[in-house]
Parts: sequence; C-alpha cells; structure tokens
Amino acid sequence: MNTEELRLEIISFFENIQKYYGCKTEITQGLFSDPDNLDANLTAWNLSEFELLRSAYRTNGGKFMLEGKGTYYEISGERIISFKQDGRNKFEFIEQYGETVFRITKIMFHYKY
Repeated sequence: MNTEELRLEIISFFENIQKYYGCKTEITQGLFSDPDNLDANLTAWNLSEFELLRSAYRTNGGKFMLEGKGTYYEISGERIISFKQDGRNKFEFIEQYGETVFRITKIMFHYKY
C-alpha cells in the first residue's frame, strides 16, 4: 500500500468510527523489534477493554485517540507504517518508533449489528 492509499484508509476508519460508540472495544497492543517476524513469544503484550465513548484527532502531536471510561489510547498518525482490516470489526495498526522499535495495535469492536 502506498503512502496516499494508507492515509486514505486511516482517514476512512476514523471518519466512520462513531458507529462503534457504545460498543465494547478491545485493544491489544504489542511492542516488537522485527516487522518481518512478528513472533508473539518475543512481543510484550497489553490488553485493554472498555466501552468506546469518543474518538478524535489531536492536531497537537498528530495523534488519533480512542476514549472510554477510565481509558485513553493514542495512535501516532505520523508513525503509522501499516493499517489493515483483519476481519469484520477488527483492525490493525503498526507504528514505527525507532529503527527497530515497533508497536502493533489490534482493535476489535463488539459491534451490535
């Protein structure tokens, strides 16, 4: 996917995210060092579950944010190198923070419809 296609896919995701407001949302996040070999055993994982209340783009810092009661999660718009839809209501972002530092964010919405 080229840069313009990636940008348009990400914008489309966030332009349509309000349909998931009120839905249980699972965010699985992992830190890893080799994008060509995402070995689950070599990745540090975190899981958050919350009801999605709102989302926004924070222009100061270029961050996409997701918010629920007691939960605030950001994805750096400038650092996204990969975005894909893994299934119905399942999405995956990969950000690059350094030469060998990557963060994968998997979002799954328990959508009502």
